[in-house]
Amino acid sequence: MAEHRTMQRGALLDAARSLLSEGGTEALTFPALAERTGLARSSVYEYFRSRAAVVEELCAVDFPVWAAEVEAAMERAGTAEGKIEAYVRQQLALVGDRRHRAVVAISAGELDAGAREKIRAAHGGLIAMIVEALGELGQREPRLAAMLLQGVVDAAVRRIELGAAEDPEQITEAAVSMALRGVRG
Repeated sequence: MAEHRTMQRGALLDAARSLLSEGGTEALTFPALAERTGLARSSVYEYFRSRAAVVEELCAVDFPVWAAEVEAAMERAGTAEGKIEAYVRQQLALVGDRRHRAVVAISAGELDAGAREKIRAAHGGLIAMIVEALGELGQREPRLAAMLLQGVVDAAVRRIELGAAEDPEQITEAAVSMALRGVRG
């Protein structure tokens, strides 16, 4: 029975990812989750008490995986500059990924304080990874530089998500170039 429940929960999270990446937070409703998974709406409530609970669990499951991919890309880079480039490139490479799209949709959405705190903590982990590399490059305020660098990444993510006039490759190259020139200060 426990295994069945785990499968159902997984199916609900997967349906939530699809709904979020297709239609943003508004698309994530219990009737839509029920319809996607073939469960009764009352069953959905057995797994999650609210939309915020679904979102919180998605963040808890997906964000660490996503952050680990960014971290792995950074570890493969030998130099501080290489790490910064990997940090930017890997985040932008994940834009098309449904897990990432869901997390992005969530960050923009209306969340309760607990869920927002979890997302902030996860984002903080991502930023902490880059602070060290920025320090190695001689940034006097590596934490501030990290926040600004993430701002460049977030802007590039939004450009790609919007399906802007430039193609994703062009946006990525511009972001990498801006990041590397900027961090050299």
